[in-house]
Order: sequence, then structure tokens, then C-alpha cells
Amino acid sequence: MRSFFAVLFTYWLGCTAIAEIVPSSETDVAANPKSEIRNPKSPLSWPALTSQNKPWTWWWWHGSAVDQTNIADQLETFQHAGLGGVQIIPIYGVKGEESHDINFLSPKWMSMMGYTVGQARSLGMDAGMALEDGWCFGGPTISKDEANAFVVRRTYDVTNGKTFDENFSGRTIQALMAFGPDGRTLDLTDKIGRDGNFHWQAPAGSWHLYAISQRFSGQNVKRAAPGGRGPMLNPFYPAAMRDYLKWFDRAFDPYTGPRPAIVFQDSYEYQCNWSPDFFAQFEHFRGYRLQTVLPALFGEAPDDETARVKSDYRQTVSDLMAVKTDPMWIGWAHRRGFLTSYQAHGSPANWLDLYADADMPETEMFHMDRNPLISKFASSAAHVAGHPLTSAETGTWLAEHFTETLAELKYLTDDMFISGVNHIFYHGCCYSPASASWPGWLFYASTEMNPRNSIWHDVPALNAYVGRCQSILQSGRPDNDILLYWPISDFWNNPDGMLPDMTVSKIAWFTGQPIGDTAEKLSQRGYAFDYISDRQLMTAKTGHGLVRVPGGQYRVVLVPPCRLMPVATLARLIALARSGATIIFQSGLPTDVPGWGHLDERRGQFQRMIAKIKPGTANGLQSRAREQAANGLMEARVGRGRILIGDMETALAQTDVAREPVCDHTGLFFIRRSFAGGWHYFIANRKGDTLDGWVALGHPAQSAAILDPMTGHSGMADVRQVNGQTEVYLQVPPGGSIILRLFEKQTVKGPAWNYWRTDGAPNEITGDWTVQFIQGGPEIPASFQTAKLGSWTEQGDANAQRFAGTAAYTITFDAPAAQIGRYFLDLGNVCQSARIRLNGKDYGTFIAPPFGAMVDNLRPTNNKLEVEVTNVSANRIRDLDRRHVPWKIFKDINIVDTDYQPFDASNWPLTDSGLLGPVTLTPAANF
Repeated sequence: MRSFFAVLFTYWLGCTAIAEIVPSSETDVAANPKSEIRNPKSPLSWPALTSQNKPWTWWWWHGSAVDQTNIADQLETFQHAGLGGVQIIPIYGVKGEESHDINFLSPKWMSMMGYTVGQARSLGMDAGMALEDGWCFGGPTISKDEANAFVVRRTYDVTNGKTFDENFSGRTIQALMAFGPDGRTLDLTDKIGRDGNFHWQAPAGSWHLYAISQRFSGQNVKRAAPGGRGPMLNPFYPAAMRDYLKWFDRAFDPYTGPRPAIVFQDSYEYQCNWSPDFFAQFEHFRGYRLQTVLPALFGEAPDDETARVKSDYRQTVSDLMAVKTDPMWIGWAHRRGFLTSYQAHGSPANWLDLYADADMPETEMFHMDRNPLISKFASSAAHVAGHPLTSAETGTWLAEHFTETLAELKYLTDDMFISGVNHIFYHGCCYSPASASWPGWLFYASTEMNPRNSIWHDVPALNAYVGRCQSILQSGRPDNDILLYWPISDFWNNPDGMLPDMTVSKIAWFTGQPIGDTAEKLSQRGYAFDYISDRQLMTAKTGHGLVRVPGGQYRVVLVPPCRLMPVATLARLIALARSGATIIFQSGLPTDVPGWGHLDERRGQFQRMIAKIKPGTANGLQSRAREQAANGLMEARVGRGRILIGDMETALAQTDVAREPVCDHTGLFFIRRSFAGGWHYFIANRKGDTLDGWVALGHPAQSAAILDPMTGHSGMADVRQVNGQTEVYLQVPPGGSIILRLFEKQTVKGPAWNYWRTDGAPNEITGDWTVQFIQGGPEIPASFQTAKLGSWTEQGDANAQRFAGTAAYTITFDAPAAQIGRYFLDLGNVCQSARIRLNGKDYGTFIAPPFGAMVDNLRPTNNKLEVEVTNVSANRIRDLDRRHVPWKIFKDINIVDTDYQPFDASNWPLTDSGLLGPVTLTPAANF
């Protein structure tokens, strides 16, 4: 069995084409041994699914109280439901189960981990593990000096030659600096005796002393498992990371069993702004001593100096993580044969640099705070660095426990996909032994994606959808045109506070920057782009007028409005233009450099470069420059390339960057990838009305195929050329999504896509429905018949009111009087998913509106319709709380609600469940 690790690296090396259609005037079959579509039978085929294509799940181990029998049983259940793998995360235990707890990284724990990996691979799945218990990195091996820390500043005033005595014993003073009249600075650190005593007679004048030390921030590993409790490490201190990894060396050195494919670091929740060697690291990165500007660091200097010094401080923190501490754990993993997954969000550093360090950057969306432009930081880092996968923690606080629907999960995965994610990790599922009473072992902040939740009945349909989408989104290459520069120097240049608070949920840090506004406009207008950092720009080169980075090529670099830009960044942009690239400065050129050190020297370099950019004067372009200036645009020729300055869209119109008009339809979003001979579009209708019409595309195509990832159906689309632009006819309902496969130069034939429209009034199916409960609990309610559809909680049966599971609705009916043909069978209101069977024909599983199918097998009389409906488990959990059943048995935070208050469902109203209808048949016709 090839592991995830082997498959990914094979993909990484061979990531080229998805399908090359043999050039000819017409062809029915795509056949190319280099194709990323495995064993393609036609241009309409889906790739064969692998464990990498399928969604994975986080798998929390409460107290690591696991055994082989339950591991094997649960993995088999996951495999049958269509999961591709698990990610092991040990956390706090279950009350009363202490005798079964296994200490993290103990030989027994390693054995259980190895058994899991081996068992997963025997099932065609794979497994990874967090390089931590709970989160974040830390634990019992972290010493006081290695723990995440806050800087401590103590100040003293000494005047007029007075003597100052202090005992600093018990505190490690990293710097003792005196600031006096006329800008005089004295370093007094060496005058502290070994016993901590300090005696100093101040020179004439007033002196302000700073004594700098640090203290433990108090942040311990969150939700720690047995054997893993202790402080979080200091992410800015390389020695702490080095010693932390020795803990894993001691576990893995003697270990000979199966190894996980991937190791993972969760999002940044350290509490830290200092480290024991920060002064030395700052001097190494910035070239001057931070000790000499302590008043500015602590906000006691003029605002401009303070902002500049703090900018240097923040950049040093970012550099420490990007080039020192993060490469240590990632390098350790690579030497051990592991891939790495990393949630860089939450950190105060440049996310793009941190995400790019890992093999698989991982993002997340939290509760209802869902902005694909934030998750795009992870995918951009992957695209620019050349990493083929971007993963997402998916389902964190999606809704209150046991109210989450598969529809909501589908919409969330679509948000992830349009942000560039192509590997979903559900958040998630807990190991739960068969002996545990319902609802089993649970995690407090997750979608309960586990086999005991009633929605699991139809989870295979969601997993199949995700797998089909990811089989396409993991193939080919990203196809974005614009590199959108993140001018983080402007963001760091702030006199307030120490380190910025940057999370995926509270995003004012992003929307308050010009890049946020520019990214929003690009997205709304249908431009395909990735973010790029200063550090990543240093890897960029130019070829044939394109900007080339390790992950691919782009048509332009776009700089949003910014005031400050590092000298090296400006020099790189000019060099790219000189070599043939197009660089766009939105609104205007930057005017200054960031930071404090060597400021005059760097300003001189900066101004000399700016002076060489002369819009409208190069190569006799004065008349064109005047025309562009009238449109808010100026142009400067630089070598073989050019620099455009002014309005963004006017500038983009001067390039060969094409926007995607599909975004003109409100609520439609897309992500685009290329393959040899064409492109794939994933298009999601997230917030709009039904799309039913011709849609212009940014890329030209002779042929196009439509692939429906929910059903697996496919067909050749109607395509036309209008004014030199390709248009495709699309039908996408609200909440729907499709994949479009474009063939640039080949005319490809195949079965046509089934376009249809309703053609007449709906006819309600009436009569007596038989309702039989077939799966769920706590008890199977009595069957009943009804002529009026409604929630099964309204039947007056207490068992039905607390039931979570599946009921089968059956009715026999005659067809409408109209001619027998195609009809749209609409189930109406469904709570919350359904399977449809008509006259013995299975029409599939439906997890989101519209709950219905085109049916073609009606008989004039005696039609039998069978609908299996599954509800959420809200009413069952409500019943437990109303009866005070002790199911909340977990240590640490136990179970809380979305407001982080103790969870209590006893006062919830009953949740509608079942087939509410009305169920109708509407004549429909192909067109």
C-alpha cells in the first residue's frame, strides 16, 4: 500500500497535466499515459479516487485511552463512509477512564500510533499525527527559560549624580540601559554583580534606567493529554524548539513500527513577545542594538521613531519564526521521513512566509467567521512555493453541537475550495469505545462528525462530493494571473502595542489594510490572484514577460496602496520589470522605507531607485502617457518591461490579465486550475439566485464539459463564441456547485450535458404516507400513516420527539394527467437529508436544497415513491439534558456551547425532523 507520503511526493514531482486530448478536429476519447486522470475513458471521466483525494478527519484521542479492537473497528467505519485518513491528536481524558489512559509518546502510545497507521494503510487509508498533544508545542520537557514569555520592563529615575543601588537577584537581567541628557546612552548590564547587586553613581543630569527581563506568560499546553502537560514553548527561541524535538527523538529513535505520513502543528495560541536571546537575534537580523532604543520599543519616544523601532521588532519576530524555529521542526520531520502540515494563522509573523515553510499549509474558518480571502493566505503560500496541497480544518464550531447539517458542511467546504484549499480535514471525530453510552466521547469545539451522530447515515454522500472535487482540485496547477503584494511594513509600522493580533475570526487587521480592500475588489471583479510576501518576492524571476516563482508563473505583480517598502523589495520589483515583467503600483509609488536602523542610508538608496522610475518619458511614450494619465494611469518603461502606476482596473486592462465575468452574477465564486490543453473551473453559487444562462469565461475554449461533483454526472456543455470570447451555458442553483473542464484548442465530443427546465405547474403528490423508523435511537418510534406531511415531532409520540435517526416515507400515487415524461420531483422542506427511490430506481442522496431529482420512470398509475429522511441529533441530546443524563463526562473544558458557556440543551425547542414537503412533480423538458 502506497502511503500518503509516497503519493504526495510522486504527485509533487509529476504535477503537470490532467488530460491531454489528442489534437484533431473531433475526438471522443482522451488517452494519454501522462494524464493525471487515471485510466481516462473519456473527457467526461473523473479521476480514480485515492486516499489523498478523500476528506480526512481529525481524530482526538481522549486520554489516549485507546485499544486495538476499537481502533480497527472505527477505522473500518471511517473507510466505509469514504474518509481517506485520520490525524491523531491526543487530548485530555474522560472522567472515570483514568486506568485506561496512555501517556503521550510512551512506548505503549507509540505502539498504538503505529497500529493505527498500519491498520489505516491496510484499508487504503492513511494517518498522520500532531507533533504535540492538545496544542500548541510544549509540554513537560519545556524549562522555565524555554517557555513562552513576556518581556518585563522596570524603570528607575536617577538625577544629578546621585547613587543608585538595587539588588536584581532572582531575576535574569538581559539588559540594563541608562538614557540621559543629549541622547547619551550607557549600557550598565555588565555592572550587575554575580550576586545581583548593582551600585551606580549617575553622571550629571537626569537619567532614565531600563532593566529588561522576562517572565513566563502563564500559557500552558491547551487541552493537554496525559504525559503531555506543561508550558507552551517559546516560538521565538530556537533553543526551546531544539530541546522540544529531543522529546520526540527519544520516542522515535527506538521505534520500529509504521510511521505517520504527516506531522502537524496547530494554530498559534502562544502568549509570547520575548525570548532569552532576543537582543542578540534582533542585532543579527536588523544590524543595530535594540538596547539603544528601548524608549521607542516601549512607546516612550516620538511616534515615528516608536513605530519604526516596533516595526523592526515585529519583523524580527517574523524572521525568527520563518527562518529559525519553524525550519527546525520542519527539517526534523523531513529527516524522519514525514511531511508537514502547519497552521500559521494566529501568529504575529508574516503568515505567507510561515505557511510556505510547510509541505501543506493549513487554514481554518471559525464558526460563522468565513472569509475566503483570509484562507487564501494559506493557498497563496502553497501556490507560490510550489506545494501541491493546501488543507483546511473544517467544521470548527460550525453550529451548536448536534445541530450541524450536512448542507452546512457542504457550503463550508465550498468556501474552502474557492479560497484555494484542496484537502479537507474535518474537525472532527473522537475515538469512542464501543462500550461508551450514546453520544460517546466528544470534543467541545467540533462538528460531531462521528458514527454516533445521526447525520453519519448520509455522510458518504458528502464525502463522495468532497472526494470528487478534490480529485480535480489536486490535479494540474493553480492558474492565477496576479501576484498581490502584501505591504506588511505599513501594517507593522504602528506605535501602539507590541505584537499584532492576527486571527482567522477577527479580521479587522486585514480589512483595515489596503490589501484587504484590493483583494476584495479583485475577487468581486473576477480576477485570479495569490498573495506574495517580501521574502517570496526575492525568489521571483522573469521569463517571456511572466513573473516566475517556484510554484508557477504569473502575468503581473500588483502592489496595493502602500507608503513603506523595503529597499530590497523595491529593487526586486524594478529588476523584474527590467527583465520584462509588468509591475502595477495601485494609486502611487511608495514614498519611504520602513524601520529605524541605518535609516538615512536606506532612504538614500530608496530615493535613487524611485528617481529612475520616470512615468511617461521612456521610449517616446509621451502621447500614450497623456492618454493613460487621463484614465488615472501612468507608465514607465524599465528595460524590457514596464511599471504602471494608478487605477488598478485601468492598469490591468493594459495587460493580458483576463477577469472572469462569472463573478458578475451575485454570489458566484470560482477557483481555476490548468492542465495540458485546458483548464478546470470550480464554480460555487454561495449567496446568489439561480444561475441559468450563458456565462462568458476568461479563457478561450473550443469545447467544455460539465462535471457535477455531487452526483458524479457529466456531459458536454453548450459552448459558443461571442465577440471573440467563449461563453458556456450553466445552470447552478443557490448553494450548488459544478466543475467546468475547458479544452482550449480541441473539439471534443461526448454525451451532452442534460440541461432542463420545468415546463408547467407543480402537481402535489397526495394520499397516505406510511412512515416507518428504520435506524436510530434512543428507541425506534412506532410507525404511523399520515395524509399531511409535517415534522415527526408533532405526532404526539414522545419517542419520536427525542428520536435521532432515519425514517422511511412511502406513498403510492398515480402520475399527473399530463403526458408521461420527465418530471422534477421536489421533496420540498426536508429536515435534514434524504435518499430518493422511485419505482425501484435509486435517484441518490440529497444533503442540501434543492431536495429533488429529475425523474424519468413514472408510470401512469401505481407509482411507488420511497424517501429515507435523516434528521440531526438535536432532539436526542435535548432529551438527555432534560432527563439529566450524565453524558458530559470529559475533563478540562468538558462540553461548552458556541459562547463557551456550559452546554445545556434542555431548554431547546424541538427541532423539526423528517419530510415536511410539500412533495411535488413538475413537468420538465430538456432544451
